[in-house]
Amino acid sequence: MEAEKKHSSAVSNVGAWAMNVISSVGLIMANKQLMSPTGHAFAFATTLTGFHFCTTALIGLVSNATGYTTKKNVPLWELLWFSVVANTSITAMNLSLMLNSVGFYQISKLSMIPVVCFLEWLLNGKHYSSKVKMAVVVVVIGVGVCTVTDVKINAHGFLCACVAVLSTSLQQISIGSLQKKYSIGSFELLSQTAPIQALSLLLLGPFVDYFLTGKLLASYKISSAAFFFIVLSCSLAVFCNISQYLCIGRFSAVSFQVLGHMKTVCVLILGWMLFDSELTLKNILGMSIAVNGMIIYSWAVEGDKPMQYRKDATSDVKVLIKQVDGSSLLKDVELGKSQG
Repeated sequence: MEAEKKHSSAVSNVGAWAMNVISSVGLIMANKQLMSPTGHAFAFATTLTGFHFCTTALIGLVSNATGYTTKKNVPLWELLWFSVVANTSITAMNLSLMLNSVGFYQISKLSMIPVVCFLEWLLNGKHYSSKVKMAVVVVVIGVGVCTVTDVKINAHGFLCACVAVLSTSLQQISIGSLQKKYSIGSFELLSQTAPIQALSLLLLGPFVDYFLTGKLLASYKISSAAFFFIVLSCSLAVFCNISQYLCIGRFSAVSFQVLGHMKTVCVLILGWMLFDSELTLKNILGMSIAVNGMIIYSWAVEGDKPMQYRKDATSDVKVLIKQVDGSSLLKDVELGKSQG
């Protein structure tokens, strides 16, 4: 009987892991195909984000109604502040994906590691060990090599990537702060902020998109293929959130960080195969340095924690929030977030 339970648990763990990797990577690929000028040229990233949050808000309402999650009291002004930061993060991420190559988009996200560390030091006076600092330097070098050698980088895309990294880093810090302050889980926080974000993005999205792209949403002639990718994108965003919720608590912090690295590698390989025509040796070198730096960073941070802290389930959630690639629910929606 115990053997059957272990087998069932192993199968469910593999299922949750596979769902998270496939949905996260698939979401990035679907959004790139939808928004790319060589794809369906749906250049309305903010409005697309609104569609995603509508779907997410619906899932949150159903979850609360069925008792799967419970609603906790968080002041409205804090939800509004967080929604502004999250909306900026997600919109900038989508624009970065639309304007940059998939490789540069994914690698630029790794630069959130040094930015989060800097903001934590600046805002909270947090200090880091020499191992963590060394890992951050490796990440910065890798991202720098990729930035210099990426032949498709442009001024607008680079600016969007910088805004995305800064706002997403601030968002991650805010998630940790709100969760600690109100003892609220990621999914519960998401279910409360999603309706606010959906409403604001759908109301302001078309105007923001017009200001950024000079194109009207009403002028876009939607094809059956574009409609399919919009529906696919919304569906994958939901699966990203569900799988993220399933993974939290099932895996240790280190295991979940390995999952994040796997998604990074998958996105880089598929992005090169499906969208990027050029991939130089220097570009590959920069990607390798950055990814290795991220792996070193994960193990360095984990090594600095006491054993009891690592074994505590709630501590694992706190560690996951800090993970750069797809570790928080809100971050995974970045391409839906937003979103992997």
